[in-house]
Amino acid sequence: MIKYLLNKLLYAFITLVGVITVIFFLFTILPGDPAKMMLGQNQTADQVEAVKKKYGFDKPLGKQYLNYLNDLSPISFHSNNPEDYTFLGPNKYTSTDLWTIGKTTTVLKFPYLRESFTKQGKKVTQVIGETIPNTFVLAFSAIVIAIFLGIALGIVSALFKDKWIDKLIQVLSTLGMSLPSFFSAILFAWLFGFALHDYTNLEMTGSLYELDDFGEKMTIQWKNLILPAIVLGIRPLAVVIQLMRNSLLDVLGQDFIRTARAKGLSEFQVIKNHAVKNALNPVVTAISGWFASMLAGAVFVEYIFGWNGLGKEIVNALNTLDLPVIMGAVLVIAIVFITINILVDVIYAWLDPRVKLY
Repeated sequence: MIKYLLNKLLYAFITLVGVITVIFFLFTILPGDPAKMMLGQNQTADQVEAVKKKYGFDKPLGKQYLNYLNDLSPISFHSNNPEDYTFLGPNKYTSTDLWTIGKTTTVLKFPYLRESFTKQGKKVTQVIGETIPNTFVLAFSAIVIAIFLGIALGIVSALFKDKWIDKLIQVLSTLGMSLPSFFSAILFAWLFGFALHDYTNLEMTGSLYELDDFGEKMTIQWKNLILPAIVLGIRPLAVVIQLMRNSLLDVLGQDFIRTARAKGLSEFQVIKNHAVKNALNPVVTAISGWFASMLAGAVFVEYIFGWNGLGKEIVNALNTLDLPVIMGAVLVIAIVFITINILVDVIYAWLDPRVKLY
């Protein structure tokens, strides 16, 4: 197990370096001057030069890349010269000095994702920290809906194979997989948030935290979670139904199920204690992939419903070319993908003793 995790961590590190490299060069070559974007329309030449020097935009591309890696690395190297970009000023980030050799100080710190171009120097970590919890709540709620309904409907569909209820579930799951999330979001928002508002008491738009009627404090509005969670969960729900049905039908035809029945176990015990657990492996794999992709795939759903999450923040950053926010969000999503993939392998081995981790 330890050897396996070490190998996975090595692959994760290589993958992250690749992601960092791609997003840095991809967004660095985009047209536009970051310094001018930060200053707005009323900038002067001296102001532009000062901003370029402060953020290292005046350096060659290779040097900028190394500076970006230095900012992201938990162990980074900083010049003692206040004129250098790598000089560790008091307002840049909190760190712990490790050692100093000559004019270079090595420090231990939390990865620095730099500052937003459009939010008056607000740190990207703060921007992401304020929005990603809402996205996690939305993604978790959607995946819970997909898991419980999907597994239940998949079991029903398998047990009543080729019956009318099986055909109905298959039609609905196919329809769910076919609907784009942005279309279903608009449809659900209009139908349940506008046309049927008097009956559902749901709003077309709204986030988890909103100002109260007096504008004094933020309050949790759980009802605003219902529509975006259902919409975001439709496609993974359809996938879970199909996977659970097909996997359970395959398991029910295997020898150990016939042996369990021959021992006199009831059909309920056979399904509950033997069939379902062994049929969950492909479902777990699919759920993990969907949960990770929801952090990126929630963009349209969050934007349409006005949900203040990471997806909506990415759209706003793209509209304003706030490159540090975009790069930081992509990097965080990549880390979540990698972490979930490692956890899924461990869960997969727990569900199926035949799977060994080396």
